[in-house]
Amino acid sequence: MAELDYARIFDVLPSPFMILDANLVYVAANKAYVETTGRTLETLLGRQIFELFPNTGESGRRLKHSLETVVATGKPDTLAYLPYPIARADGDLEYRYWTAVHVPILNDAGEVEFVMQNTVDVSEFARIRAASTVPFATLSAEARLIERTREAEASNADFRRLFQQAPGFFAILSGPRHIFTFASDSYLRLVGGRLVLGRTVADALPEVVEQGFVDLLDRVYSEGYVHQAESARLMLARTPGREPEETYLDFSYHPIRDPSGEITGVFVQGTDRTEAVKAAQLQRLLIDELNHRVNNTMATVQSIASQTLRSTSDPVVARNAFQARIAALSKAHGMLSDRRWHTTEIGRLVRQELDAFDTNQVRYNGPMLMVNSKATIALAMLLHELASNAVRHGALSQPEGRLDVAWREDDADNLVLEWRERGGPAVTAPDKRGFGARLLDTIVSGELGGHLDLSYDPAGLIARLSIPPVGYIAQELTLG
Repeated sequence: MAELDYARIFDVLPSPFMILDANLVYVAANKAYVETTGRTLETLLGRQIFELFPNTGESGRRLKHSLETVVATGKPDTLAYLPYPIARADGDLEYRYWTAVHVPILNDAGEVEFVMQNTVDVSEFARIRAASTVPFATLSAEARLIERTREAEASNADFRRLFQQAPGFFAILSGPRHIFTFASDSYLRLVGGRLVLGRTVADALPEVVEQGFVDLLDRVYSEGYVHQAESARLMLARTPGREPEETYLDFSYHPIRDPSGEITGVFVQGTDRTEAVKAAQLQRLLIDELNHRVNNTMATVQSIASQTLRSTSDPVVARNAFQARIAALSKAHGMLSDRRWHTTEIGRLVRQELDAFDTNQVRYNGPMLMVNSKATIALAMLLHELASNAVRHGALSQPEGRLDVAWREDDADNLVLEWRERGGPAVTAPDKRGFGARLLDTIVSGELGGHLDLSYDPAGLIARLSIPPVGYIAQELTLG
């Protein structure tokens, strides 16, 4: 693998980046930063930032304090909506607004050696003429409003804090390109902590474009249309580095108007309903599954009763066999109920059936494998039949008998379970197939689509079960 050229990667990053040393002297800047500031790299390197961009006002003090705080504490710091004029080539000041993130770069001793700044120019949408429907102000690029910016922020701090920390999510999108100028904490959590401020919706959340949400915003902005939706489904990247996941939202888009009635942006508000919607859908699935399982269980009970009574004329034996089989069925249902009727770990099934026996007689091992609800019921019945046979006629009928149970997945992803008995009475093939054998065949071939091989070795019974993936692998629930 070729070694990455990090200097080249830094230089071509589309967002402006620069690096200062602990004395706030430029040591590096990428092309985007050079273009944004209107300087050349040569004029930046080796110069102190406030020598090149002097500002003795509040904005200069805020910027210096942020940089010095990072150097002193070694912790990142963010400046939102910083008004900071830049001198143009002709010497005139151009009023600009910035959002800057300052990150420390430590040396081997853990001391701050450099500070990296990522800057976003938010001048085009930092406007203080937000409509009265918005309880806090965004900022303006107009020179006459610079002095009012800090005053507006301070007077509305309580309102802004309420919206910032509200459990429901809020965002303000400015201009026809829908640029984020505000996003509450809950909104940022919703979108996986992505840096959205200063970016368009299409750029910050590209996965929502083809789902029609930008088209909706266009309509709200151009027509003054109010859009409302309940439990709306969308695919949203909620975890960094992962694919978009199914999300359900109650939300609304409202146009923001200035005092003259002109639409200047869109106010977004809503609630994340994903967990509630998925819980309701899961409940519906579980009810459907339960109904299906009840029908299947009734058929199984009827078959067990009928076959058990036909296989013996002794009512006591028949009753005991019937009760044991129903108990095995009940245990399997109990495990599935604990797991919401979805999956069960096969090792737990084996332990449930064999833990009652002497640990010196029984050994079992295998990897952790989850099996679906249908396979759980079928395997519980199969293990019960084999264990019952071992107790009555096989290795577990004598103290010196031994039983080994092992399971694994083969190269074709088939579930393979082997049951080996040793040290019990000599084994011979039965003259006729009893209900237990017929039940095993029904379970393995009918329920699971697999194959069961019974070997009546004189040294002990060997049962080898093979189930294809479709018969036991738990499918992901599809909700929606």
